[in-house]
Amino acid sequence: MTVQDESGVLCRVPMRWGDMDPYGHVNNVEVVRLLEEARIAALGVPVGTGDQVEPPLIPFFSALPEGTQALITENRIKYLRPLEYRNTPVEVRVWVVSARGGALTLGFEITDVVSRRACVRAETRLAFFVPATGTVLRISAEQQELLAPHAGPSVFR
Repeated sequence: MTVQDESGVLCRVPMRWGDMDPYGHVNNVEVVRLLEEARIAALGVPVGTGDQVEPPLIPFFSALPEGTQALITENRIKYLRPLEYRNTPVEVRVWVVSARGGALTLGFEITDVVSRRACVRAETRLAFFVPATGTVLRISAEQQELLAPHAGPSVFR
């Protein structure tokens, strides 16, 4: 059990055979892809992109105005142990570390489904840009309320 076990939402993200490096571990670049897939499963497809067929676990992106771009401003990743390829989805817990001003920071923990041990902990910070006005969108009080039940601690404190 980890601190994050009760925070946020749990996403199952498929690993791909090609995600492995020559050592049999999931490559660090592919770990970032797993974080991205978990973020989309958790928050939904950003408005105006793709087709939202499966409902998100936290419908945040659909609460943004049409045309808003969700831009990654920072990724921090801590590799705890190698993530080995499995032919089953990896578990990624996603939670809200901070939602204020124009930034949303998400926490992540990737767990090996066989050993039940955390392999990766990470944080991603997003900003929301509205191209039509050239402005950064601030997170509203209503959006903060939507995210509040999914709050958890920072990985890096």
